Amino acid sequence: MSVSSEGVELAGPSSRVFISHLSGVAVFDPNGDQVGRVRDVVVSLRLGGSPPKVLGLVVEVIGRRRIFLPMTRVTSLESGQVLSTGLLNMRRFEQRPSETLVLAELLDRTVTRTKTSDEVTVLDVAMVQTRLREWEIDKVFVQLGRPASRLRKAKGEQVLLDWSAVTGFSLAEEGQGAANLLATFEQLRAADLANVMHHLSAKRRAEVAAALDDDRLADVLEELPEDDQVEIIGKLKEERAADILETMDPDDAADLLSELPEEDAERLLRLMEPAEAAEMRRLLSYEEDTAGGLMTTEPIVLEPDASVAEALARVRVSDTKPALAAQVYVCRPPNETPTGTYLGTVHFQRLLREPPYTLVGSIVDDDLDPLPPNTPLPLITSYLATYNLVAAPVVDEDDHLLGAVTVDDVLDHLLPDDWREGSAHGIPPHEVSDGQ
Repeated sequence: MSVSSEGVELAGPSSRVFISHLSGVAVFDPNGDQVGRVRDVVVSLRLGGSPPKVLGLVVEVIGRRRIFLPMTRVTSLESGQVLSTGLLNMRRFEQRPSETLVLAELLDRTVTRTKTSDEVTVLDVAMVQTRLREWEIDKVFVQLGRPASRLRKAKGEQVLLDWSAVTGFSLAEEGQGAANLLATFEQLRAADLANVMHHLSAKRRAEVAAALDDDRLADVLEELPEDDQVEIIGKLKEERAADILETMDPDDAADLLSELPEEDAERLLRLMEPAEAAEMRRLLSYEEDTAGGLMTTEPIVLEPDASVAEALARVRVSDTKPALAAQVYVCRPPNETPTGTYLGTVHFQRLLREPPYTLVGSIVDDDLDPLPPNTPLPLITSYLATYNLVAAPVVDEDDHLLGAVTVDDVLDHLLPDDWREGSAHGIPPHEVSDGQ
């Protein structure tokens, strides 16, 4: 790839996608059936010239209904088609204040070329997948000179610039409500941002929550005290609140639902996808301080004929929490919890010691009895401490794997209720301004 000092790209990687080329492209589900066509791309603009994050696609389905397809559900953008994974949320797409539509709002826009201060017209923008498997806008294809109009053609050179080589896209430095605060803490871990939000006023906290995208807000909610969780979820539109609960880890979402008034929780459950709601109801059926109430229902599950190479690939997925990545659970199909017959566990260190072609069923550790779902918290703590584990399987009386209890969930229930107070995450509360 050749790039000038200003960031003009002369040749780019094949993974780069020009967004205008996505307009009207067919979208297919995992079975190969067409579900709709792409009508726009949703991005989140950021302060300071940082490349916008691509949140997802606006897809038009039957009946001209437009729905939102998150980029986390997109598996391929090649060969003039979009492939998706999992069930699509068929609720009508509603643009949020923090979101920008690329085709509708960015193209044909006049911006300024930083190097020369000349005004240029945006013809297209391109997105690329980062090393973290997220998508972001990195290039802008612009028309130099006079823009086109109804009576004349455009004049001037057309060039491809880095996003940072133009201004006029990013959020304004003033008058953006919570945007400045979000930009200030953009690089914080979810736990640290949760600590910041906890010390804001209720009004400011609601503004920040409304401006965060779904994935980020879900991560932050998992780190907030229960009172803050209930307050924030109660101020969101019900459709978005249901989306957030679906994005959260199942055990954390169930804990939050259990804190809501019964009628509110039931209303949100009815708005969730049926499979997600069924999972929540199953978790809510267990007592809070038991293995069933503490477990996550999304451990790494493999069949016995899976190879060590496959197991390590699953462990390497960046979204998997460290405690869950410490071992894989070997079960007969089905692989979704509740699984088929639970056979045992293979720990990460054992995987590293075996050849890649080894079948996990041949190295499974079945010496330890798994935890029944009604195991109380003190016994769970003793089990983890005795056997030096960071996670443990939860199995019912019919030998079906229900989930896994991780040490971080146990610590959440062992620590005092106010453990998040003060500067527990290294950010003194008095250094946080809520703009009041």
